[in-house]
Amino acid sequence: MFDDANDAEFDVFTDLLFNALVGFAFMFFVAFAMINPVAETGKIDTDVEVLITMIWPDGHEDDIDIYVEDPVGNLVWYHEREAGLMHLDRDDRGQFKDVLLINGEEVHFLLNQETVSVRGLMNGEYVVNVVHFIATTVDPVPVTVKVEKMNPSVRVIFYGDVIMNGTGDEQTVVRFTLDGNEIKDINNRFKSLVAATRNAPPTTPSGGLDAGTGAAVNQ
Repeated sequence: MFDDANDAEFDVFTDLLFNALVGFAFMFFVAFAMINPVAETGKIDTDVEVLITMIWPDGHEDDIDIYVEDPVGNLVWYHEREAGLMHLDRDDRGQFKDVLLINGEEVHFLLNQETVSVRGLMNGEYVVNVVHFIATTVDPVPVTVKVEKMNPSVRVIFYGDVIMNGTGDEQTVVRFTLDGNEIKDINNRFKSLVAATRNAPPTTPSGGLDAGTGAAVNQ
């Protein structure tokens, strides 16, 4: 008789303990699911294989454009922002409409920068040109271009400056050839990409780059 009573009390206690454990486990699962993942700051988008960045002085009002051609003739520029595996991520028109809305107030955004991302690679030559689309003064404008190969680790293919001399000036900043994981034949022999957009033959002088330093060599 007493054993039966003890067994009943034990069963009730066991049930309560089991239910408490189930409830605790459920609450732990919910709490864990609601934890925000830690932001991965500085993480590089591995879908981008090559990143091309062009900058000119902050606050400068001139409109300068980047043109990039891939090995099969696809060409990205401000009028054709996506071609093949390339995309013009940012088209900057100098200070035209460079305004941010912060706390209800318009703030001028001084950075002048254009970027092109290449999200898949193919063997052959890539060409990077800079075009002085609109000059607001007669002063020359320094422009810096950087080309980075992102995978498997970041590697700077080219970093250099050119001086743009007014509306219509077009310069080939760098040409490079991909052969598997190797970068070959880095140079700046001129090739008009503006003419390519108009199906017109190019007509301009050529130059080269020092193979060791990447510095421009005037001819």
